[in-house]
Amino acid sequence: MADDTKSASVAEVASDVRDLLEYAATLGFQEVTAESAPKAQARAKSKMAPEDKGRALEKLRDRMGDCNLCKLHKGRTKLVFGTGNPKAEIMFIGEGPGRDEDAQGIPFVGRAGQLLTKIIEAMGYSRDEVYIANIVKCRPPDNRNPEPDEVESCIDFLIEQVEIIQPKVIVCLGSVAVRNLLGQELKITKVRGNFLDWRGTPVMPTYHPAFLLRNPNMKKPLWEDMKKVMKFLGK
Repeated sequence: MADDTKSASVAEVASDVRDLLEYAATLGFQEVTAESAPKAQARAKSKMAPEDKGRALEKLRDRMGDCNLCKLHKGRTKLVFGTGNPKAEIMFIGEGPGRDEDAQGIPFVGRAGQLLTKIIEAMGYSRDEVYIANIVKCRPPDNRNPEPDEVESCIDFLIEQVEIIQPKVIVCLGSVAVRNLLGQELKITKVRGNFLDWRGTPVMPTYHPAFLLRNPNMKKPLWEDMKKVMKFLGK
């Protein structure tokens, strides 16, 4: 009897270790250290109650405060945290705030944002029903792409937002968003329209609305991508 109990315990431990290693692999770890294992295991099993998500986002924003972790803070007017439903089933991620966003502290409110709003509404949602954020939360000078050190300073805040919201699907708007979220050198023209994976969450890469303003003929391919998202969500 004791041997049977011992065998069962060993099997349970082996199963837990296997689950942990599989999860760690999705994070890109080649090996799991004694220090990283408990953290990865806790993250893998964490499930936040829907009613707690809004408070968790508020606490995260409070923790960021008047962030000065990278040089982008020197030129910003307002930090652009993110907006929308903490319980959203779909999350849109762009690259960084522009002039209008920097002035208002809200993502995607300029011309590209107005187009994104129309896309969201055509999908059967309102902006209040989805969640919108960016890779970096302060405007890069002259709307340039965020630099690696800026992304490194800011990406953990976005990751925590995603982990709090736990969307059913993420839409990455443009190469900068998909490349920095997934940590891979991916070209939007090669991967758009195909679901990728980020820590178990499906990711749909597609064109940035600003690109569509310059290339209206790309609206149709984007809409094809959004129809795949809608089908995935049963819309």
